[in-house]
Amino acid sequence: MAKVLALVDGSIYSESVCDHAVWAAKALDADIQVTHVLGPRQGSNAAISNSAGFGRRAALSNEIAVLDANRAKLGELHGQALLEDAAAHVSQAHARVVTALREGDLVTELGDLSETADLVVLGKRGEAADFAKGHLGSNLERVVRSCLKPILVASRAYSPIKRIVIAFDGGASSLKAVDHIACSPVFRDVEVHLLTVGADQIEAHRKLDAAALKLSAADFDVDIELIQGVPADEINARVQQGAADMLVMGAYGHSRIRNLIIGSTTTEMIRRCGVSLMLFRETPLPLSDKSA
Repeated sequence: MAKVLALVDGSIYSESVCDHAVWAAKALDADIQVTHVLGPRQGSNAAISNSAGFGRRAALSNEIAVLDANRAKLGELHGQALLEDAAAHVSQAHARVVTALREGDLVTELGDLSETADLVVLGKRGEAADFAKGHLGSNLERVVRSCLKPILVASRAYSPIKRIVIAFDGGASSLKAVDHIACSPVFRDVEVHLLTVGADQIEAHRKLDAAALKLSAADFDVDIELIQGVPADEINARVQQGAADMLVMGAYGHSRIRNLIIGSTTTEMIRRCGVSLMLFRETPLPLSDKSA
């Protein structure tokens, strides 16, 4: 049975995450697993109690232990409430929904959770979204870099997906994106705009035409475009012009250290793009700067 994994965190994106999950699950005839991951507990008992005088150390350690236990319990209750609200929202449109509350590092937990999932859906930013509109959630890049499953990054509000732009550079990740779109029932009724930003060369045209042919053979209505310029600027311009309800692209084809030096088109598009994104990785990259 197909499964869509929807990650909710209490941010303003959570409702949109649920709505996008329903959209995909209906097409896939899939179950939806709504999941909230509690971050690892930040234990500070030793540091605080060790700074106290000898006579107070044992009593202070006990008090802090009680506070930590209460904090953990409140976190669990908060997480359960988030899941109950999300499940209630999803069940209005899709009956097959289950919930899961996990504790630990999000990327580590996602490694287990995504093994049986066909699609992972999450929001751009966390609970502080309203206060950090120019910044991505701290976990998003780590999630995308570590996950081989398609990742749908939900926009603030869901709107019907009728036309998509595939940002196509001819690389392995963008080829994976084209293959997925061609085979997936999720995109069966959408129009496709295949966009390459790069040098006007014979090889670029050849790859673009081959991708368009694969999509056309799968009965998609496809138009193609090859333009020159800065990829993030040109792709974003097409989206802002209303060319797409969703942007599809390969993600993080280079190491984090290279992206730090020359910038990342993936990060720029997540930050700037006003529509949802579907991201594909060909292989998971190590989280260290030694990744290839």
